[in-house]
Parts: sequence; C-alpha cells; structure tokens
Amino acid sequence: MEPLRPLLVPFLLPERCFDEFFLRFHLLNVPCLKILLSKGLGYGIVAGSVLVKVPQVLKVWGSRSGGGLSLPAVLLELLALGGSASYGCARGFPFSAWGESLFLLLQTLTLLFLIEHFGGRTARGLLLVVGFGAFLGVLVSPLTPLGVVTLLQGLNLPIIVLSRLLQAVTNHRQGHTGQLSGVTTGLLFGGALARIFTSLTVSGDLLLATTFGVSAACNGVLLAQVLLLGGPRDPHPKKE
Repeated sequence: MEPLRPLLVPFLLPERCFDEFFLRFHLLNVPCLKILLSKGLGYGIVAGSVLVKVPQVLKVWGSRSGGGLSLPAVLLELLALGGSASYGCARGFPFSAWGESLFLLLQTLTLLFLIEHFGGRTARGLLLVVGFGAFLGVLVSPLTPLGVVTLLQGLNLPIIVLSRLLQAVTNHRQGHTGQLSGVTTGLLFGGALARIFTSLTVSGDLLLATTFGVSAACNGVLLAQVLLLGGPRDPHPKKE
C-alpha cells in the first residue's frame, strides 16, 4: 500500500488516516471518513465550478443581451469572489477549500464584459476587467496585510446579501428573470450547500462556512424566482 501514500497524502488523506485505512484496515473510522468525503467533495466542487457559469455565459451570448441581469449585482459578486479567493490563498487553505472561487471569478468577469459589450459599452467593459484584475493582483500580493484580506472576507456576508438582493429586486420589478440562467443558479445553490460541510471539515473556518450558508440562502431565493417567474416573454420584440 505504500506506493499509494504519495498519491493520497496529503491531497485526500492526512498521514494518520492513510495508516488507519491501509495499514490498520480501520475502514469505518468516522473522523477519517469525514475528511475523505469532504476533500473529495471539495475537489469535485472545484472541478465542477469550471463550468458552473458557462450556461449563464452561453445564454447571454446566444441572446446577444444581458437584459434582466443587474450590473451592480455582478460587480458585488466579483468583489465577494475576489475576497474569498484571496482569503483562502492568504490563509494557506488547501486549493480544494477555495479553488472554485477563482474559477467562478474568471467566469463572472467574462459575464461582466459580455453584459457591457452587448449593451454597447465595450470600452467600459474592458476597463472594468483590467481594473479588477489589477485590484485582485494587489489583493493577493505581499503588499496587502492579512488583516485587510480577512476584513474583506468578513464583508462577504453583506456583499453577497446585497448582490443577490439587487438581482432579486430587478427580477421582481420586471416580472421575469431575464437572461438569468436557472441551471447556473441551481448549481450555485447546490455548491454553496456542499461548501458549508467542506469548510467546517477541511479548514474548520466558521467565517467561510457562515459565508457559504448565507450564499446558499440567497441563491435559493433567486432559484425560486427562476422557477416561479420564468424568463422573458420576448427578449427581442418585433417592431410594429
């Protein structure tokens, strides 16, 4: 079993759990099973996050419109994702604990540019993307104290609530969810629920777990709107 050690330790199992499973054959060791489940689930979430917002991006691209999507909500979501990614990186947490924030950030940046581009504001879209990239670079650099990154992570709670609230209000006012993707919203809801468990098990960070709990609740509200209100009746009405 020793050849398996470098493959599993420390990516999926700590040394003590490898010994419990493969040397002592205690296959029902509950604490180690929790670690294995949480890390496996964490890597699965990170892998899945590569495609989470692809349905949303494709929906905007296909309709050539970001109608119904709140730009302030997207900007706030970017700030929250940047805080989560930089916090996990600065605290030295395993990539499985925060990696999806990085992939979601890249996809959200793409979505931001498309909303601006199809709204006839391509130059402003490019400026926002470059500006946020510079901000993120400073955030993860040694120039930024850990306390600042921790503060930003703590602000994720009100940022996430405000971001989802803005989108929910936009949906309510227009009577439909516009180009908001039900698939992406559902995946974000499920991923946030799973992240509560992995945050408590892998990193033991209550701040991260609370943030994901709030995110799950807010995404649940948007998912309910998608199911109840549906998409736009006609995103490109014909002129009489």
